[in-house]
Amino acid sequence: MTDFDTPIDRLNTGSNKWSKYPADVLPMWVADMDFAVAPPILAALQQRIAHPVFGYAVARPALREQIVASMAADYDWNIAPEDIVFLPGVEPGFNMALKAMLKPGDGVIVQTPVYKPLLSAAAFWGLRRIDLEIRVDEYRTDMLAFRHATKEAGAFLFCNPQNPLGKVFDRAELTELAAACLASNTLIISDEIHCDLTFDGRRHVPMASLSREIEQNTITLMAASKTYNISGLKTAFAIIPNQAIRERVDGARLGMVDSVNLMGLEATLAAYAECGEWRRELIQYLQANRDWLFDAVRTRLPGVTMHKPEGTFLAWLDCAGLGLQQNPQQFFLEHARVGLSDGEDFGAPGKDFVRLNYGCTRATLEEGIRRMQASLKNRRG
Repeated sequence: MTDFDTPIDRLNTGSNKWSKYPADVLPMWVADMDFAVAPPILAALQQRIAHPVFGYAVARPALREQIVASMAADYDWNIAPEDIVFLPGVEPGFNMALKAMLKPGDGVIVQTPVYKPLLSAAAFWGLRRIDLEIRVDEYRTDMLAFRHATKEAGAFLFCNPQNPLGKVFDRAELTELAAACLASNTLIISDEIHCDLTFDGRRHVPMASLSREIEQNTITLMAASKTYNISGLKTAFAIIPNQAIRERVDGARLGMVDSVNLMGLEATLAAYAECGEWRRELIQYLQANRDWLFDAVRTRLPGVTMHKPEGTFLAWLDCAGLGLQQNPQQFFLEHARVGLSDGEDFGAPGKDFVRLNYGCTRATLEEGIRRMQASLKNRRG
């Protein structure tokens, strides 16, 4: 049984998460977990390090074959090894796709609130962003508005599981979204980086797996980075069964998107091939953290509300009920010494939201809530 409770000191390790704020601030912001990687990943890296040459890398056939096998086993999605394009990150992937497949002035649909790089991408290529808000009370898509938007959009930049809401789109809603895109010839670019982290028995459904026709209109972006906590190894991949689209996207590197990290390729293979049980234990731990957090917000942070996430390790907190005079991210940073993500960075309506990362030890999570609770009590006092 994996021990996720033992704290690991990440200060002075070059960690982005732990170096942004002074040492007295508890960082619960960026989507980076505080857990040690699974032993097979460490073993694979140590074995590769034993070879003294670290030249430019390509993915070994075993990695392509493993991804094919994992897609079939986990999602009943049958792809071919040549459908896979390796990348140094999901973000370069969707930017390459937008550059390759759209022309300046074309529309790009994004559902807000959403991960900031998805909001920023359209402007890089002179594209017109079309924002459609996901209703926070229901976490559902307004399909009438979505169908209207597809008529003026060249692409739908999708996020599933959704960051920051933690929503896992079900098959019925995915089918509606995909059908609308097909009807308007709108390309689907689907960021599914959190696909392996779903709760309560849910099973992620890749948008492209719905049908052959949808598959031919979809670019899927995935990585082992979030689930297996190897984001710093800079390795991801696109699955693009449409050969013409795949060649255009792969050709859009433009001297900016380089080859993939050698160690990241090795870690990704070990993750998918050998770490299934570790992932199951991680999901159990994260789900328990989610349940504890949900109850704690309800009972200990009056004025704050949250929906129970269906996936990821991120919680979206609505602080409107606090009636703060300042941004809640800034309030909790100053008064609780807890570093959260600012909801405004996700295109959230108003200034009342923060995102909290519960991919940490239970003790860390409890300390974060204790600090937030104390800050609110002191404010009322």
